[in-house]
Amino acid sequence: QLQFVESGGGLVQPGGSLRLSCAASRFTLDGYAISWLRQAPGKEREEVSCITRNRLTTYADSVKGRFTISRDNAKNTVYLQMNSLKPEDTANYYCARRSNSYCSGRLDYWGKGTLVTVSS
Repeated sequence: QLQFVESGGGLVQPGGSLRLSCAASRFTLDGYAISWLRQAPGKEREEVSCITRNRLTTYADSVKGRFTISRDNAKNTVYLQMNSLKPEDTANYYCARRSNSYCSGRLDYWGKGTLVTVSS
């Protein structure tokens, strides 16, 4: 079965940084767009960012200028660099595959996530 493993979450103070990784197994990321999503307790799921096969990127307004998505196809991994973190960024972050190379494709596989807590 296709699998994603997210890592890099943890506890960080407001204003701090974290780099999340999303490693895929049993398939290659190369041909697909990949999204990072997050969900906080009691809140709806939110797409944070997406990167297409051709490295075009999109970001939620709430993270623009603070988060950067990137991909390393040779390592079969997608990253999310998060800077200037705020308490409202606290959530479970997970990556998901889009069904094609565009960020408009439906989500078809996703991981269990990594928890990010921003608190002093």
